[in-house]
Amino acid sequence: MQNPLVAIIMGSKSDVQVMEGAAKLLDKFEIPYEMKVLSAHRTPDAAGDYVMSLEARGVKVLIAGAGWAAHLAGVSAARTTLPVIGVPIDSSPLKGMDALLSTVQMPPGVPVATMSIGKGGAHNAGVFAVRILSLLDPGLAKAYRAFIEEMAKELIANSDL
Repeated sequence: MQNPLVAIIMGSKSDVQVMEGAAKLLDKFEIPYEMKVLSAHRTPDAAGDYVMSLEARGVKVLIAGAGWAAHLAGVSAARTTLPVIGVPIDSSPLKGMDALLSTVQMPPGVPVATMSIGKGGAHNAGVFAVRILSLLDPGLAKAYRAFIEEMAKELIANSDL
């Protein structure tokens, strides 16, 4: 297997059902990735060590999904210079609003590209990772353009009510 270009991490095994949306999108573009469950709160040392190892292993983008207090993306962004894409997960009594605010409200100098709450956000995290990787890969950029054109064709073909 090729070394992963994208790492997908999540705070709990129950988050897999949301984060698999990012994985499916990366599969569509044949982008190698790895997925791990790591928690900013329950496994802070393991999460930090993992994030700090990514650059040396050739990973280019990190996608971090978490619910509740959702500090995984922010803590990760503090420990790497890689682009970090945060996915707030709607697992709490607040339906992900707490996760959204914890992910998007980062202090200056520690950015997290924050997607929408839940499955749509995970899908878009995969899309955003493809966009980032397309900057230096003309073949991937061409495939991404074709993906956009196909979305437009599908919408037009299904636009009649």
